[in-house]
Amino acid sequence: MSSRQRVWIIILGLVIITAASISSQFRTNGQIESGGRTRKYLLYVPESYQPGLPAPLVISIHGFVQWPAHQAFLSRWNELADEYGFLVVYPQGTGFPLRWNTRPQEGDPAAMAADIQFISDLISQLSQAYSIDPSRIYANGMSNGGGMSEALACELSDQITSFGSVAGAYLYPWQDCHPSHPVPVILFHGIADPVVPYIGGPSSRDRQFEFPSVEHRLANWAEINSCPNSPEISAVTAQIKRYYYGDCEGAAEVMLYSLEDGGHTWPGGEKIPVWIAGYTSPDIQATSIMWDFFSQYSLEGQ
Repeated sequence: MSSRQRVWIIILGLVIITAASISSQFRTNGQIESGGRTRKYLLYVPESYQPGLPAPLVISIHGFVQWPAHQAFLSRWNELADEYGFLVVYPQGTGFPLRWNTRPQEGDPAAMAADIQFISDLISQLSQAYSIDPSRIYANGMSNGGGMSEALACELSDQITSFGSVAGAYLYPWQDCHPSHPVPVILFHGIADPVVPYIGGPSSRDRQFEFPSVEHRLANWAEINSCPNSPEISAVTAQIKRYYYGDCEGAAEVMLYSLEDGGHTWPGGEKIPVWIAGYTSPDIQATSIMWDFFSQYSLEGQ
């Protein structure tokens, strides 16, 4: 076992300890056959859901070394689902540790397509079992899951209305991204992120991947949405700035919350040990902000 693998196994164990208080209701509770293999997911249906009344679907995707229950724990999406009556599904990646394939790989070129197909199949299955509004399906995720959310926006734009990402690890080849409609985008990223550097470059934890700078990736999405101007930059707090592109095609806004002292964490969510991921800001609630953003958009309005 390499030293890098040992580090990630240690991290996995610590995350398990952190999440030990998660109750049994958060365990994976569904599965589907996709691409010849069994894929799993965690579904949350709030008591406020009314059969026959179309409801939005939020797809929230865990990061590398994480899993569906932990993503639910970190993000607290279920609390908003209770309040607003939408469904939340937390799909599960593959491999050990669990991960998502967010770019074509020379050794396994079908891996990314299989993950994309899984999410498409999952949407179809849930739409058969529940009253899902097909015009209001939103993807978001943490780290590797944020990168997967971006890949969905590029590959499944006929189904994904908008996407959000926290501490996103963006590896999808930008030149291959051709969504069928302008995609509203909301990102959150800590400038002090020790895992996926805000300014771009290799991760301090695994130097095999080169990430784009977060602001450059934001500008890529502004370009694809035909946003005509430079971003408006405003102070949310002394430590948090918002970069905002408006007047975009289809009113598909593109924005980023940059957190000066933020780490590889979910702002306003449950904390990850500081020595692993850095500081978790309590000053903004990424999940609430993301839902307010998502709820403005439907595919019917694009």
